[in-house]
Amino acid sequence: MLLSELAEKELIQVKDGARYGKLANTELLFDPTTGKIQGFEVYQKSASFFQGNKANKKREFISWEEIILIGKDRILFNEADTFNDSSGYYEQ
Repeated sequence: MLLSELAEKELIQVKDGARYGKLANTELLFDPTTGKIQGFEVYQKSASFFQGNKANKKREFISWEEIILIGKDRILFNEADTFNDSSGYYEQ
């Protein structure tokens, strides 16, 4: 499957059904030496329309290993980890 085909699929966390938007709205993180996808950086979903500013949202990381199912319209995953803003890496 091509990355362009994955881009329009919606990310949904299985644990609580939280919707993280489409894969196209994430930042792809990969290992530059191997080209292997490590995962996706996403922003925490907000309950209010007025909280749409990325600066006010917590960054989260969905590891490639957390993906359970890639379906026709959706990508289901277990859980997202919180990014550590000081190091730029995610916390496990």
